Amino acid sequence: MRRLLAISVVALLPLTATPAANAEEPADRQEAFAAAAQEFKVPESILLGVSYLESRWDAHAGQPSNSAGFGPMHLTDAAAFTTSNHHGEGAEDARGDESRPLPSPEPSATETDIPGSLRTMEKAAELTGESHERLRTDDAANIRGGAALLADYQKSLGAPLSEDAGEWYGAVAKYSGAEESGAAKFFADEVFATIKEGAARTTDDGEKVTLPAVPGLEKIEKWLEKLGLRHERTDGVECPASISCEWIPSAYQELPPDDYGHYDLANRPVSQKIEYIIIHDMEGYFGPSISLNQDPKYGASWQYSVRSTDGHIAQHVKGKDVAWQAGNWYINAKSIGIEHEGFLAEGSTWYTEAMYRSSARLVRYLALRYGIPLDRAHILGHDNVPGTLPSTVKGMHEDPGPFWDWAHYFQLIGAPLHQFGGPNSGSIMIKPDFATNKPYFYGCDRKNPNADCPPLPASTVWLRTEPRQDAPLVKDIGKHPTGGSLYSVYDHSARATTGQRFAVAERQGDWTAIWYLGQKAWFYNPAGAPTAVPSMGLVVTPKPGKATVPVYGRAYPEQEAYPADIPYQAVTPLQYTFSAGEKYTLAGSAPAEYYRAVTFTMDQDHKVVRGKTKYLEIQFGHRVMYVKADDVQVSFSG
Repeated sequence: MRRLLAISVVALLPLTATPAANAEEPADRQEAFAAAAQEFKVPESILLGVSYLESRWDAHAGQPSNSAGFGPMHLTDAAAFTTSNHHGEGAEDARGDESRPLPSPEPSATETDIPGSLRTMEKAAELTGESHERLRTDDAANIRGGAALLADYQKSLGAPLSEDAGEWYGAVAKYSGAEESGAAKFFADEVFATIKEGAARTTDDGEKVTLPAVPGLEKIEKWLEKLGLRHERTDGVECPASISCEWIPSAYQELPPDDYGHYDLANRPVSQKIEYIIIHDMEGYFGPSISLNQDPKYGASWQYSVRSTDGHIAQHVKGKDVAWQAGNWYINAKSIGIEHEGFLAEGSTWYTEAMYRSSARLVRYLALRYGIPLDRAHILGHDNVPGTLPSTVKGMHEDPGPFWDWAHYFQLIGAPLHQFGGPNSGSIMIKPDFATNKPYFYGCDRKNPNADCPPLPASTVWLRTEPRQDAPLVKDIGKHPTGGSLYSVYDHSARATTGQRFAVAERQGDWTAIWYLGQKAWFYNPAGAPTAVPSMGLVVTPKPGKATVPVYGRAYPEQEAYPADIPYQAVTPLQYTFSAGEKYTLAGSAPAEYYRAVTFTMDQDHKVVRGKTKYLEIQFGHRVMYVKADDVQVSFSG
């Protein structure tokens, strides 16, 4: 912990301080907030509120966020930036239609100009005398750096270092780092709403922090005007009014010799119901990823991008049109894709509260607009989308990865993941305590891919072949045809994730087995610290007399449904086995549809083929899959 310097900071003096060698240390994080607030004459409620919007007061073991921000105050350090972008990597074809495969993407552009807003650690070091290392890894030093920045921003606006928190509205808005007035306002409004409501939680490293409610807080918005920020282009955006959202259209144009890029025109939901929202992370930064969406030759697109530092959103493709984003054409045609500034590739990074809040409001808005169920069978991670054919299963993407906090996200959406049923329920929902669930992973460091990841909160549990900690992980024959599952942060093949529902296969002491990819998969689930909750509901099993039934990665129509001018799309089972006696949770029906769209203009060649085959969506493994209703029987698992 840092040493405090007991000095008085006067409004007319430079806000620069040096840590004293023998000053008293704060006893805990709560005291660190109080001490920093007093030292730099920042209202403690403002300091706590800003920190909550950045990190929920977590220290994250000194690891960077997805925009290279560190510690409770999210001080950004340019030295932690990377240049990767997952859209240019891996074997997945974003369009996911093997009848018209996309060429391999060209190498993506890298970011060379890092804005000053993402270099706040440099300024914090200058103002406090703290080293970059301490600002990264020492939570009290980090809080002190954030307080110094807020005070400096307040002075730069000509605003007083007032005890009235309302006077700090402009400084809070500036702390967001946003260049857009709407984004800065959203961040400041969320901070002030948090202060008015109050908050209390235990952090990822066991610190108890409280922000007492200030219900009468009045924000003084005149200070926002003095920031001189640009106004976003908001005409036509499909976003809730309560978030910052602008229209940055994706490129759409004809390409030689007879091609076009890089989404498909449609008329959803009139032509097809939108069934899913797909949550991605970019494996890249906001600006460069948006540039990819504006390149018609780039073989991927998505509807929305969400920025890490402040939750600002850019919309690129209208909801009515089909973006090439999930690697599965059936799901692309029936979904909306949301990309989040983030890095599964960097493994141990984390997502800001501002991003979670903004994204959650967007998801709720879209779900209500299109009638999408708010559950984990319809709000999918990219890593929950199935391959279309046995040959595509292995190359499917795995974002947003194990460090996305699904339970908190659904809480913010307004659809908390509650238990339903008693302790002996026939089905369960995975729900470990995110803050304390820190499973082992390796592969977070690209420079040293075999190194252990730091122990960080995660939404997943490991699945084993037997009820013991040293048992092997279960195998995914699609992901690993000749080998076993790995503890790699990239490998989801033996993991179950928060919000997913599974049928219980067996219980032994502190262990629970679920049916998973055609096998019993055991996870540690002690009564004193459960990693799953009861979740009664419908399950499917093969009809009597059927030893096995096929599972599919898409619900395409039968051959007879196709008109003469549209080629038949084969209904090919995946490589997995669903055997008699096994049970899988039912998510709902899946219409047998194929959207044919192969021309630049939306004309007679854009058609939806609808079949009579009835499909059901099930949670078969880490990814959802489909079975034909005629192959299975449905029952209630109480």
